Amino acid sequence: MELDKLNEKQKQAVITTDGALLILAGAGSGKTRVITNKIAYLIEEKNVNPYNILAITFTNKAAKEMQSRVEDLIGIDSKRVWISTFHAFCTRILRYEASHILYENNFTIYDTQDKQVLIKNCMDILGYDKETLNIASVASEISRAKDSMVSVDDYEAEATSDYRNSKIARVYRLYQEELKKNNAMDFDDLIYNCIRLFKLHKEVLGKYQDKFEYIMVDEYQDTNYSQYLLIKMISQKHKNICVVGDDDQSIYGWRGADIRNILEFEKDFENVIQIKLEQNYRSTSNIINAAGTVIKNNEGRKDKKIWTSSDNGDKITIYEATSENDESLYVAQNIRKLTEQGYKYSDFAVLYRANALSRKYEEAFMKYKIPYKIFGGLKFYDRMEIKDILAYLRLIDNKNDDVSLKRIINVPKRGIGAKTVEKLEQYAREHSISMLDSIENISQIIGAGKAQESIKKFAVMIGALKAFAKILPVSELLEKVISSTNYENSLIEEKTPESQSRLENINELKSVIQEFERTSEDKSLSDFLQNATLSTDMDEDDKKSNYATLMTIHSAKGLEFPVVFIVAAEENIFPSSRSVLDESKLEEERRLCYVAITRAKEKLFITRAKSRLLYGKTNCNLSSRFISEIDKDLVINEKKEYYVDEESKQAYSLHQKYIEKYKIMNEHKKDEPQDIKMGTKVSHKTFGKGMIVGKTGGKYSIVFDKVGVKTIDTSVVKLEILS
Repeated sequence: MELDKLNEKQKQAVITTDGALLILAGAGSGKTRVITNKIAYLIEEKNVNPYNILAITFTNKAAKEMQSRVEDLIGIDSKRVWISTFHAFCTRILRYEASHILYENNFTIYDTQDKQVLIKNCMDILGYDKETLNIASVASEISRAKDSMVSVDDYEAEATSDYRNSKIARVYRLYQEELKKNNAMDFDDLIYNCIRLFKLHKEVLGKYQDKFEYIMVDEYQDTNYSQYLLIKMISQKHKNICVVGDDDQSIYGWRGADIRNILEFEKDFENVIQIKLEQNYRSTSNIINAAGTVIKNNEGRKDKKIWTSSDNGDKITIYEATSENDESLYVAQNIRKLTEQGYKYSDFAVLYRANALSRKYEEAFMKYKIPYKIFGGLKFYDRMEIKDILAYLRLIDNKNDDVSLKRIINVPKRGIGAKTVEKLEQYAREHSISMLDSIENISQIIGAGKAQESIKKFAVMIGALKAFAKILPVSELLEKVISSTNYENSLIEEKTPESQSRLENINELKSVIQEFERTSEDKSLSDFLQNATLSTDMDEDDKKSNYATLMTIHSAKGLEFPVVFIVAAEENIFPSSRSVLDESKLEEERRLCYVAITRAKEKLFITRAKSRLLYGKTNCNLSSRFISEIDKDLVINEKKEYYVDEESKQAYSLHQKYIEKYKIMNEHKKDEPQDIKMGTKVSHKTFGKGMIVGKTGGKYSIVFDKVGVKTIDTSVVKLEILS
């Protein structure tokens, strides 16, 4: 243990072990050190069996880091502690208990692509037009339902009066039936089915309640309803639950995270002890203070003040560019200048609100020969050739996986056409068997010919590979798959740069599997496939390269860089246009700004353009309100124009006209705020009926019947008083 290296608040958080504990851990306050030392303290000082400790976090990378740090502290005993992500934790339980919910324990986990393929198939069966019912939106709605623990039956009951949702309900039902038939689950099913298992089989829940005497959850502010419910269920017996998080870094509301889980923790558990970790060990004082002056404008947060003993450091540099070209060149030139002063390219991160903004910075980096890498693009396991090889491995592991079979039955080309596959699929559905099993009767499905022979050979090959899977490690099985399918040779014969790149990716997959076999306790094919499916692009670690990083602010959470550029800090971009009229969404955007600022260790630049070409339109946006919220004593403004041409001058002129127009409009838009008493019932034209529960000047916190708590500025939007 490292108790002597902890500050007083960190030490208090470590040694407070029994009951419910809420650790409010500000950015850079050493929360991982606290969690890992807490695990070590429980084992070494409290004599808790490692087997009875559960630690949950959100990413594989964070889980691996936590596991490694615990191992450094206590050695081999760390292997017996359950440290994992939510999804990996639920998968582990479901592998053990699958028979209780009528699954086989080698079920396949479908990723987002697989999910959308299966939903498309379901919509085809139902005869739904993909133009009027978007596949991605249907997938999102099904995810939302599962995250909220809404079953197919409940969803259908709620959707009866809604034409669109009643269609989605039918897709949802068929989709779940197809998943079951394929012995597959999607990401959302892992938590949904684990909770369903616990509700249906109390003895199974009791077993895990007995086992986990001490439970720790990291990044608790990012939990959704199903994750919250899961934690509450398994902690009910011993009630030793420690959650660690920062409400100021809750930035995933758009994917179901509920900030109320951390704000209302004291209501959900009895006798909660709250400890605040407010000392930052990452950033300079100016950076920390800048973040503080922004986030204090949020009303829905717990009171805390992050501080640091570090020097003031450089002031935050604000640059107002003429155009997006000027802005991107400013960023590139400053990176080049700072590398000449001793910084490495890997010390730099460019953070933006949306991926669509990255193009200009890429162009500038190429012009200045700055090596860079974009995160948030196509992850390794989503590349076509990797998906193909994994589909073979998944079919070998799970013969019912029709989605994988359809992907690779004619890859590489074997002369098996789409019509033949349709007939095979129809026969399998009519006889309630898998497509692989239906190949036994291929002569009844299609006539004699090349396609029939190719399908028979395919089935024989898969059968042989399934036999090899029982006796060979995954690395050797992969070699068998590559040689048996002729996949590698078909790419070699192409002799194109694209095929060469795909061959390199397949070789990288071999390295990934070798690393898996070297480091994993469970070296089975099922476990490798599970790890591959649950990984994210942020789990891919590349320590060999010296490159600048370009990424969205969401992707940057949990990371740190000596020098950070927050770009495109403009109204309608950051904060986004979807948030400016919704106070709760605006507060999440402000939390996102707080996260962005606190990624910087030494230097922080914030840039904006007076005009920007984006999504095919040139807009003149106002400077982001978040810039004006930073204390002026903490910033310096740079005025130099790095890129000026005739087009930029015209854009600047348009910008000035826009500002004047906005001022005139804004004068008419603002009005005297309403004076309304607490407890008054009101109506809002968008959010409906609600009750006033809080007041700050002309801004009112209102609990609406349908959408929950919102903050409304009555100098902009008028409320109808009902009583």
